[in-house]
Amino acid sequence: MTTASPTATTTSGMPIAALTRFLGRASQHTDILWAGVVVMIVAMMIIPMPPFLLDLLLTLNIALSITILLVVMNVEEPLEFSVFPSLLLVVTLFRLSLNIGSTRLILLNGEAGKVIQAFGDFVVGGNYVVGLVVFLLLMVIQFAVITAGAGRVAEVSARFTLDAMPGKQMAIDADLNAGLISEDLARSRREKIAHEADFYGAMDGASKFVKGDAVAGIIITIINILGGLVIGMLQLGMSVGEAAQTFTLLTVGDGLVSQIPSLLVSTATGIIVTRARSESHMGADVLRQLTASPRALSTVAVILAGFAVVPGLPTLPFLALSGVVGGASYLLRGQGPVRGTPQLSGPVAGKTPALTSSKGGEAEEEPEVLSLLRVDVLELEIGYGLIPLIDPAQNGDLLERVGYVRRQIATELGFIVPKIRIRDNLRLAPQQYVIKLRGEEISQGQIQPKSLLAMPGPAISREIAGVETTEPVFGLPAYWIAQGQRTDAEVSGYTVVEPPSIIITHLTEVIRQHSASLLGRQEAQELLENLQQHYPAIVNEVQNTPGLGTVQRVLQALLRERVPVRDMVTILEAIGDHSHEVSDPDLLAERARGYLGRTIANQYRSFDGALHVFTLSPAMEHTISEHLQQTAQGWLVNLPPETAHQLMADVARQMEALATQSHEPVLVTSQRIRLPMRRFTQRSLPTLAVLSFNELPPEMEVQAEGAVDLHR
Repeated sequence: MTTASPTATTTSGMPIAALTRFLGRASQHTDILWAGVVVMIVAMMIIPMPPFLLDLLLTLNIALSITILLVVMNVEEPLEFSVFPSLLLVVTLFRLSLNIGSTRLILLNGEAGKVIQAFGDFVVGGNYVVGLVVFLLLMVIQFAVITAGAGRVAEVSARFTLDAMPGKQMAIDADLNAGLISEDLARSRREKIAHEADFYGAMDGASKFVKGDAVAGIIITIINILGGLVIGMLQLGMSVGEAAQTFTLLTVGDGLVSQIPSLLVSTATGIIVTRARSESHMGADVLRQLTASPRALSTVAVILAGFAVVPGLPTLPFLALSGVVGGASYLLRGQGPVRGTPQLSGPVAGKTPALTSSKGGEAEEEPEVLSLLRVDVLELEIGYGLIPLIDPAQNGDLLERVGYVRRQIATELGFIVPKIRIRDNLRLAPQQYVIKLRGEEISQGQIQPKSLLAMPGPAISREIAGVETTEPVFGLPAYWIAQGQRTDAEVSGYTVVEPPSIIITHLTEVIRQHSASLLGRQEAQELLENLQQHYPAIVNEVQNTPGLGTVQRVLQALLRERVPVRDMVTILEAIGDHSHEVSDPDLLAERARGYLGRTIANQYRSFDGALHVFTLSPAMEHTISEHLQQTAQGWLVNLPPETAHQLMADVARQMEALATQSHEPVLVTSQRIRLPMRRFTQRSLPTLAVLSFNELPPEMEVQAEGAVDLHR
């Protein structure tokens, strides 16, 4: 015996090391190799092949089909074999090129290699009638059962995957906004969703390849049989029987050689489109899940034993199989619960399983149950007709705009708005959206996602055609117009707004109106912690003296009147200066307003740089001062009903007069009655700003445009 030397060669004489280097270099140019393979497959349909090459390629086709089936059965989820749709097309094209090559050999030479001959002689016993029947049965199985079912499953999977894509993306963005996942994890999940949609969409089309392959197999077989009979009888002088025996047997052998790999690939297609996500390969899943119920196996064993004693049925096969199934059931019962199923623990396990759970199970279930108790601070629910507005695949940018809203409010009011959860709600109308605060609806609206909202300006040149509606944010009259009318509407003096901008404007306005409710203890604590890095002395002072609760209520009182709390240092200094003499948060907020006078007044300056206001006459101020009443809610104006009505009407007229001049309506009063007057007008005139004289900076130009005086 001789030993193989290190320089052992392959049958072609090429050294193994050289072959390894060649394969390594070839792997770096797989794109060129793959393109060459596709070109060669197409060339095989045109160029005649010798029988030995056809035998080699038919064997390769069978091996490739078996490989695809085994790979599909061993993936844990379909995306692990994402190249399958493209590979399916190439394999189908390869199989059809072999059909054409074998047809050419059969009709020209009356033979097509040893593989086809072996399938014709050995597999069907040389009987072309039996072979034809077997071939037709295989075609029925593939075309009517596997291909039809796989095509339908692929179509439904593609449709459901695409329909669920916006909802999945919205859930990811909602988790990201809630801080449950990181940006990188959200990005990877979005990419996976996009890959799933691409895969199932491609499988929907690729399943048509399998169906077309089955139809082509039937047509090619019929053509081969008819062509063989014509050539045998007319060109070769054979009898009908001889021609049928020769050409039909070869045709059936060719059909079997082609359809068996086709059946394997069709089966692989059906498996991959019906494969659900799992933690193991298909074989392990089948074994684990089929043996998960020993009681079911025991029942099967009893039924098989019953068949064994039925007169006329063979006893031995049924009895033997009954024993095998019964033994498997007994062994599974002895091993306890199958791995992967819930197990009970504790002293009473096995006695009252319905009432007993493991300690670990409670620990896993508790966070899930507790998550149901969480109430989101701010939610935006949309109907299914508005989902395209948040779907990036459909150019929806609503989620990105919501992020801008949070930054805008942080810059404008000085606090961080909690994460805004966006979700779809099938109970809403398709074009409806609802804004919720701590789980309760506070505002809602309806929009036309494919239209534009045109609001008439102060001077419109002409009317435009559109659907009359009411703008959902401020309740102004408006029209829904088509996209193509935008330029015409803007030229005519209308303000044109896109649907996402309507929702964003509405959401921003709601946040401004309810900013006080959005600032809780936790948010206030975060503001103080952020400030303590640079101003520890003032933060420690207010945390010790009035406490976090008082600071929060002072900030809420300021936000309630849309006073920015960005200058936290000044606010905390005001609280620290007056907390020893004043304990009421509303009164502390009034002191803070005096410190923030310049910030407050600058919000209402007009385009000319001046502050245009109206005031109360001295007599009216005196009357209101005499009718102040202290309640549990603080100081309130308690005027007689008729006087209160006249006062409100006169204030409204002054507001309208300022608004017609494009000035912000501002009422200036003495400090004593500012807060009671604000509370008096808040419900009926919520947009009225009420300032006190000590809040006006000395350098600011103030122009009094009118005065309220009921005694004239």
